[in-house]
Amino acid sequence: MGQVAWKALFLSLFDYKTEKYVIAKNKKVGVLYRVVQLSILAYLVGWVFVVKKGYQDTDTSLQSSVITKLKGVAFTNTSELGERIWDVADYVIPPQGESVFFVMTNLIVTPNQRQATCAESASIPDALCDRDTDCLEGEAVVAGNGVKTGRCLKDRGSIRGTCEILAWCPVEKRSKPKKPLLGSAENFTVYIKNSIRFPKFKFSKMNVLATDNESYLKSCRYSQEHPYCPIFVLGNIVRWAGGDFQEMALQGGVIGIQIEWNCDLDKAPSECNPHYSFSRLDNKSVETSISSGYNFRFAKYYRDAEGVDYRTLIKAYGIRFDVMVNGKGAFFCDLVLIYLIKKSNFYRGKKYEEVKSNSRKSLSSPTLNGNQSPEQLDGL
Repeated sequence: MGQVAWKALFLSLFDYKTEKYVIAKNKKVGVLYRVVQLSILAYLVGWVFVVKKGYQDTDTSLQSSVITKLKGVAFTNTSELGERIWDVADYVIPPQGESVFFVMTNLIVTPNQRQATCAESASIPDALCDRDTDCLEGEAVVAGNGVKTGRCLKDRGSIRGTCEILAWCPVEKRSKPKKPLLGSAENFTVYIKNSIRFPKFKFSKMNVLATDNESYLKSCRYSQEHPYCPIFVLGNIVRWAGGDFQEMALQGGVIGIQIEWNCDLDKAPSECNPHYSFSRLDNKSVETSISSGYNFRFAKYYRDAEGVDYRTLIKAYGIRFDVMVNGKGAFFCDLVLIYLIKKSNFYRGKKYEEVKSNSRKSLSSPTLNGNQSPEQLDGL
């Protein structure tokens, strides 16, 4: 039985096979066949080429740089600082003008701190004590401001007290203003300069209007009528993100500024335009939570005439702005150059170069490798 099977398999190697076509004279079958053909053709032409522009080569490796600069002045009058003018050097952190910047809108100031011993804040659980043995000397206060000295300090007539600490004294107050001290920052402006480049097509552009009018950027504001004036009012940014500036300025928050560059480079460079969108990145649903908002601390140090070091501690609340840039560029690929024109053999030879192991031919000659700009391709 096995020999018969092997013999049949061997003889089948010498069989000749040919296809047989059957023409069905049936209108229903014929119409269905043509409908399927037209559907496939419509999909290729309509969806792949027209909608998705499948004939284009794309570059998603967008290179981008962002420079920011804020303008605005505020006035405050507090018991800790008195009358004071705030400018960009005071409320913008960091001052370098990066793609992420922070605008201080509220603060708690603890002036004239010096290193000494004082009572820890009663709002810190680890600082509460009944006797000196509750304050182990040399132990840092958990979530506190200093190191315990071994003494329990009590007010007259009080049963419980707080541990004495070695720290910057007096310690920070825990209460903050009920209204943002720098609420006028709503009218401050930020200049966002964005330069982008699609390296594959060597195409570059900026979001700033190319003009010789030096007063343009001093007077314009971003709007639908002025899309190439990248100067934004902070209050407008927060409102476009769906927030209220004064509410957000009290405890702080995070705003995202998205710049999209989706460019069809088959069209004129003027058709490649930035599109802005704004969103609040911190969780708005937890505004009443103890973890809501955005804040951090920093200090300014000085030394008096007697050589004693002091500092002013500032707990800053404010809005952090994150500028994010993405996009893609699309350009007509070289399918036509390689296959569909008279000199296709010439262009195909320039694009694909055969390299042998014993060849000393230089590889530095220019080729159509997708890195040419539209202007370079126009000259071919």
